[in-house]
Amino acid sequence: MTGISRRTLLQAASGAAAMNVTRSFAQAKETVTFAAATFAEAGRGDKLKAWIEKFNASQDKVEVQPVAIPFSQLANTVFTQMGGGGGPDLVRFDQTDFFAALPAKRILPIDDIVDASKYTFQAPDKFLNVEGKRYGVVFELANYQLIYNPALLKGGEPPKTFPEFLAAAKEATGKGQFGYAFRATMPERSGFWQDLTNYVYGFGGNWADGKQLTLNSPKVVEAITAYKQVYDAGVIPKGADAATYRRMFWEGKIAMNIDNGGVAGIFAAQNPNLKFAAAPSPFPNRQQGLILTALSVNANTKNKKACGVFINWMLQQAAQSELQGILGAASVATPVERPKADLERSPWLGVYDAQTPYALPQLVLGFETKTLEIQQIVVEQVLKILVGNADVQKTLDEAQSLSLKRIERQ
Repeated sequence: MTGISRRTLLQAASGAAAMNVTRSFAQAKETVTFAAATFAEAGRGDKLKAWIEKFNASQDKVEVQPVAIPFSQLANTVFTQMGGGGGPDLVRFDQTDFFAALPAKRILPIDDIVDASKYTFQAPDKFLNVEGKRYGVVFELANYQLIYNPALLKGGEPPKTFPEFLAAAKEATGKGQFGYAFRATMPERSGFWQDLTNYVYGFGGNWADGKQLTLNSPKVVEAITAYKQVYDAGVIPKGADAATYRRMFWEGKIAMNIDNGGVAGIFAAQNPNLKFAAAPSPFPNRQQGLILTALSVNANTKNKKACGVFINWMLQQAAQSELQGILGAASVATPVERPKADLERSPWLGVYDAQTPYALPQLVLGFETKTLEIQQIVVEQVLKILVGNADVQKTLDEAQSLSLKRIERQ
C-alpha cells in the first residue's frame, strides 16, 4: 500500500475529469447546418448525406449537419426562420428563391471566404455575382436539350432546324403516337413558362435586356409564333400535363421532347430498354434555359468562416466529381469530366454537359424578383394566342403594357 491519501486520490480524479471536459471542448467541432430539398429526396438524399460525411471525416474543426426540407416547404420554412433571426447556416436555393433572398438581404456576400481566382467556374456562375459581389456558388445546373426517340424519327436522326423539327414532328404523329409534347395550360403555369422561355432563348430573344422589359420585341414575337405553329400542327397531346406526356415518352409514344437532364434520367430509370438520345434543341440559337441552384450563406449565421471551409472543400475536384455523379445528368460549379463508363452507358450525358456555356436562367433578367408576376401575365396572354387565335404582336404588346403597370405600382 502506498502512502497516497484518500483526499489525494479524489483530487487527482477531479483534476482528470476536469482535463477531460476541457479536452472535449477543445476537440468539439463547430457545427454548420445545411438545408436542402435534395436531402429529402429518395436515393439522391442518402447519397448526398454520405458525401457530406466524407467532409466531416476529413475535418477536425468543422462539421456539417444536413437539414432535409421537402421542396414544397423549403422556401417558406427557411424565409420564415431567416425573418426571425435564425435559420440554417447554408441553404441550397433554387434560382427564384435566390433572387428573392438577395434584395431582402437574407444572404451574405462570400468573397471573403471564397477566393474565386482559385477555381474555374462554369458560365452560369456569373448570375451569382451581383453588383461586384458573390452571393453564392453553383450547387447544381440542369440544362435543357432535345430528347428524342430514334425509333420514331425517319432515319433515326434528330432535326437540326425548326422547319426540319416541325416536319419530323408531323411525320411521327399518328396511330396513337405524337411527334412532340410541351405544356400549354394554366395549371402547368411554371412548366409552361419554362417551355416558352426555351423557345424565346432559342430564337434569340429575351424577356428583358437587363434594364427594360422586352416581352413584345421582334425575337420574342418570332418565338411565340413558332410555339403557336407547333400547337396548331396537331403533333402534341393537347391538355396533357408533364407527368402524363413524360410517361408517354418512356412508353415509346412520343418522338421528341425538350426537357432538362433530370427528366432524361427519369426516362432511363423508368424504361432501361428505351434507346433514346439527346441533341441540341432545333432552334436558330444554342441558348436554352437552365435550372440553377445556388449554395448561399444565411445572413444570420454565426459560423461564416466554417461555412467557407465546407464551400471550399466542395469546390475541390474530387468533391465536385463525386457530387456530379450523385446528381446524375446535372452539372456542378466547375467543369468535371465524366467517367468514360458513364458516357458509354448514357451518351446523352455529354450532350447536356456541352450545353452549359449556352444556358440561361429562366427568369426575367434584371427583374428577377418580379419574374413570377410577369410570368402570370405572359402565360395568360400566350394562352389567348394559342387557344383564342389572338394576334401575336398585339397580345404581346398587351403583356408588355400590363407588366410595366404591375411593376410601376410597386
